[in-house]
Amino acid sequence: MEFTAEQIAGLLGGEVEGDKNAKVKGMAKIEEGLEGTITFLANPKYEDFIYTTKATIALVNKSFEPLRTLPEKLTLIRVEDAYQSLSTLLGYYDQINQQKSGVEQPSYISKTAQIGEGCYVGAFAYVGDNVVLGMNVKIYPHAYIGDGTVIGDDSVVYSGAKVYHNCVIGNACTLHSGVILGSDGFGFAPSAANDYKKVPQIGNVILEDYVEIGSNSTIDRATMGSTIIKKGVKLDNLIQVAHNVEIGENTVIAAQTGIAGSAKLGKNMMIGGQVGIVGHIQIADEVKIAAQSGIGQSIVKKGEIVQGSPAFSIGDYKRSYVLFRGLPKLRAQVIELENKLQDEE
Repeated sequence: MEFTAEQIAGLLGGEVEGDKNAKVKGMAKIEEGLEGTITFLANPKYEDFIYTTKATIALVNKSFEPLRTLPEKLTLIRVEDAYQSLSTLLGYYDQINQQKSGVEQPSYISKTAQIGEGCYVGAFAYVGDNVVLGMNVKIYPHAYIGDGTVIGDDSVVYSGAKVYHNCVIGNACTLHSGVILGSDGFGFAPSAANDYKKVPQIGNVILEDYVEIGSNSTIDRATMGSTIIKKGVKLDNLIQVAHNVEIGENTVIAAQTGIAGSAKLGKNMMIGGQVGIVGHIQIADEVKIAAQSGIGQSIVKKGEIVQGSPAFSIGDYKRSYVLFRGLPKLRAQVIELENKLQDEE
């Protein structure tokens, strides 16, 4: 599909500078722009490319002032925030590319399932008993939706994702390939015989609206009650969320992080990759945790920034690290002083 600069500017609330009828049908990075594509400039490090790009349209901030002559055929669309506008545009582009509906065969849909208007169920997908799919839900090939699961409007379950029974997924959620939602929590009771008896996990998982779960991440069902991922949470690939965990609104977590059972995370947190969080603790709102940190106790101060394993205040961590790096030099100085004292004796 083709779009004009005027149409795109109307969508983004921008201002056209150049040919309002300039047409594009694809998107490209600024250094790879070709005729018929739209690109963007948000990071000043890439500014040199805008003077040589072959793209037809470029999104730029309203504050952008060219230092050299721009390509003659380049039309600018000035917006408040080029990166945010790009995100909006990519969202619309993605929607256009995913306009699927209907049921492909072979697939299995239980006679007791309720399927909303505009839904798509891909080949080899399984939709179990008493499942409820809202409007425009997309279930891609080889996905599994267990009995009694409810999925809200406009949500997407990509190929190979598995949703166990009785889970609840809100509106506009995304589960990428390989996600496992609602598998058993890691619950085993040690016995006198030195073995372990499984504790049945009879709860479920609840995702509120606008949650996105990256590929091959797992969210365990609660032992009792619910594991809850609140509105707007974004999880990267390869993340483990254990039973009865709660993650607050709009918290973002990078890859390979593990969260142990019954931990309660606040809202608007940012967690780096490979972070380990022990169970049964609470972390305050807006806390930031640096990559590879180990969280072994509750963090009660709102907005705290921590690093290390065990983690502590990032300012103290940096000061301690400076001392740590200086230990070899300090050791050499101590040895030198000891040798001098021995010589004097």
